[in-house]
Amino acid sequence: MIVRQRVKRAAVAGALGLAVASGGIATASTAQAADTATDKISCKAIKVHKSASKGSTTVGIAYKGDKITYSQWVYQKSKKTWWVHGTVTRKSDHKKIRGYVVYQCANPYNTWPAPTPPIPK
Repeated sequence: MIVRQRVKRAAVAGALGLAVASGGIATASTAQAADTATDKISCKAIKVHKSASKGSTTVGIAYKGDKITYSQWVYQKSKKTWWVHGTVTRKSDHKKIRGYVVYQCANPYNTWPAPTPPIPK
């Protein structure tokens, strides 16, 4: 009887884990771009953040004309702000900085428009 209960618990835990994992994968795929894009920074100077939030740690600063290669968009629902995740290569010292940049400064000519955010319920 104890063995049967353990088997049932293991089956339920496995099914729950699979459901959570598949839900996480579906959510992550909506935020990713299909391919990478390369653009130039259009703002005079912009902070590159560790995460998609203005309050997060700054890992570096990118300047106007620096190259950015990005492959993921992130929508911050509370601030209604799009971010791009990628690598900035500075022209001045050729340093590579990986992190998040506000979308308006990373894609000045809308060469690769951000996806439409989900409609809040």
